[in-house]
Amino acid sequence: MKRYLIIGAARSGLACADYLLRKKDTEVILADSDPGKEAATVEYFANRPIQLIWGRPDIDALKPDILVLSPGVPPQIGPVQEALAAGIPVISEPELAYREGRARWFGITGTNGKTTTTALAAHLLEGFGAPVFCGGNIGTPLISAVPDLPEEAVVVAELSSFQLELIDRFRPNAAAYLNLTPDHLDRHGNLEAYAEAKARIFENQGPEDLLIANYDDPTVRVLAERAGGQVWYFSLKAQPPLGMWEKEGKLMVRLQPQDAPHCLLDRSDIALPGAHNTENIMAAVLGALYFGASESHICRQLRTFHSVAHRLEPVRDLAGVRYVNDSKGTNPDATEKALQAYNEPIVIILGGRNKGNSFDPLVPLIQEKCRHVVLVGEAKADIRQALDRFAYPDYSQAASFEEAVSLAQQAAQPGDVVLLSPACASWDMFPNYEVRGDLFKKLVNELDG
Repeated sequence: MKRYLIIGAARSGLACADYLLRKKDTEVILADSDPGKEAATVEYFANRPIQLIWGRPDIDALKPDILVLSPGVPPQIGPVQEALAAGIPVISEPELAYREGRARWFGITGTNGKTTTTALAAHLLEGFGAPVFCGGNIGTPLISAVPDLPEEAVVVAELSSFQLELIDRFRPNAAAYLNLTPDHLDRHGNLEAYAEAKARIFENQGPEDLLIANYDDPTVRVLAERAGGQVWYFSLKAQPPLGMWEKEGKLMVRLQPQDAPHCLLDRSDIALPGAHNTENIMAAVLGALYFGASESHICRQLRTFHSVAHRLEPVRDLAGVRYVNDSKGTNPDATEKALQAYNEPIVIILGGRNKGNSFDPLVPLIQEKCRHVVLVGEAKADIRQALDRFAYPDYSQAASFEEAVSLAQQAAQPGDVVLLSPACASWDMFPNYEVRGDLFKKLVNELDG
């Protein structure tokens, strides 16, 4: 009998428990420090043989064989450190899914662009000849589907630094490291530790595996030199040794040293705005090519892909104003990319919970692009101070999210874009960025012209 202790009763933890309860000779314990989850969790697992703990689990008393840590729970907590000191393996949900499955993997990480790249890569692989599952940090927990997939299937997985810091054997056939900018410093402590957590995505790769890396990002480019397999790069600025690049509006490809570069298609054929999305497109295309999709199939699929929910998602045109939901812009760099995607004057809604970032680097672009800024949430004082340091006067402050949308409408003029791209996490007011984005869409659709 193998005893699993799962810490964290959110989406990932519940999925791990669901899966492990189906296995023979397995005992499952689920612990969470939030008593507010107790009633719903007890109901969820009614009449199933699981031990539920509310509060701190006693590692010495429970003696688990394996501890599975949910991504939202920091490894620094006492029970995790006690387990490590006792020699008990501590793993993440993606590690568990990898151990329990047979399918091939395309893992995607980076500070920004993960969700779009993951969704696009899965779209490009659909219909090329093998089953495709898309999940991970993008939504569906990997453990919910991966163990049941056949070996010819491809798992396209968005992987956060939180999920990667506790891998062990995890070895994706292809991995993409999209970019690195400051984020989650409140958890990782510094940029170097954050970069290394993400670099774990390719640390177990061998000669037959592939790393797809950003040639224009100096940190990622240096980290890629450690790759154990082949490296294909993507670039907006230069022609890399192997990979993809943009040249005069065309997406160019060269995958083997003996190949001559050739054009895949025109960038204008793809309905995803912004230079950052050109990077995402190239990373997704390289992954699809690695897994055997033909260029003709990829080009057909590219022409039918549109923005994912909560990432530069068009919501509504009202009285000459375009409303766009970029709730997944949860750090300043993501918001910078969103601002750069538009040439029209912008009214932007900023604020939420700061993850240890400085907002100063964002202000010059705000000065260039924005007619007005609406501040809301826990971090609005931090953002206001950054705006004041640069003498940017055109901002207002909202006491609620509903008021923020109203103030944005009042500030916008015909021809403008109202953009929700908060540069912050949602956790001060919402359980996740999806709920924040859904409320924004609901409020916008209720506006009167």
